[in-house]
Amino acid sequence: MIEQIKKSKVSILLLLIGAVYFFLKYISPLVAPVLVAMLFVTIFGPFLKKIQKKLHIHRQIGAIGLLLIAGLILAVLVWILFSWIMSGLPQWIENLDVWEKEITVIVKDVCGGIGQTIGIDSVYLENTLLHSMQEGIDYIQLHAVPDVISYSWEYAKLLAALGGFMVTFIIAAVLLAKDYDEIMNRMLDREECHMMLEVICGIIRYIATFVKAQMIILIIIASTCAVTLGISRLEHGVLWGILAGILDVLPFIGTGVVLIPMAAVQLFYGSYGKAVICVILYVVCIFLREILEPRLIGRKIGVSPIAVLVSLYAGIQLFGVWGIIKGPLGFIIIYQTYLSLQRRWEEKKSHS
Repeated sequence: MIEQIKKSKVSILLLLIGAVYFFLKYISPLVAPVLVAMLFVTIFGPFLKKIQKKLHIHRQIGAIGLLLIAGLILAVLVWILFSWIMSGLPQWIENLDVWEKEITVIVKDVCGGIGQTIGIDSVYLENTLLHSMQEGIDYIQLHAVPDVISYSWEYAKLLAALGGFMVTFIIAAVLLAKDYDEIMNRMLDREECHMMLEVICGIIRYIATFVKAQMIILIIIASTCAVTLGISRLEHGVLWGILAGILDVLPFIGTGVVLIPMAAVQLFYGSYGKAVICVILYVVCIFLREILEPRLIGRKIGVSPIAVLVSLYAGIQLFGVWGIIKGPLGFIIIYQTYLSLQRRWEEKKSHS
């Protein structure tokens, strides 16, 4: 029976899918910091080796330096974003009454037009919508804020878990940077590990290509948005542009989550030209991603965009929010492993 399973490619593929699902569902959460550390050391291993040769700095010291630089850049970005939000929060609160009045006027105009078109009492429709809006505001005031306070302990536990992850990741990265060559040499000496190394190299090649492409696209789109919004003299336009570029990397979010609300706000204030600029900029960002992504990733990965999209949807269904990462990653693991097995089947056939 085992021999029959080995000869059946469909059976092998199903077993492979089941093994990858089990790994991503139950094993990866337990060893996630170590896996991320392995990925970090493998990607930056050649760079750390060059630093060791040229500057005579041990790899673990170089790894700590890279992590400190990355942490410093992240801390600066978070501080800038937090300062921006806190400095603008009082003004946003002061403008709530103005926005409420403007939204009320818009609701009245819309309800009047709809009422005349379909023959419904516009006053009744207006009162219904305004009543629903007021109920939503009351619910947020009565429930949302107390819920946030009541869940503060949960947030504290989440921060503690994140801190534990980061500490474990840093320690694992430093230890792996020190013993990386020795570990790789041991795996190369064992023939049964060759396929594992081949799969790991394929996965790392995919991740490195994808991350590099996304960073280039992020810089181009963020620069385009920041320059355009800055020249248009929108308030905090440069920061909004940078934020739009960062969010463009995230699936299902994109620049629209920033630019479309900005266009709506400009319409409220009567700045129709700035609203049109925001909409046009959103369309330009979509075209930029559609043009750049195939060229930067395209044939280097050798995976159909439709397959990645399906794996993303399946990942979200199976793993929730983390499926955004686990779905495509699981597909690449299955794809690379199956290709490696297929090459070995062909080699055995040619030798026989």
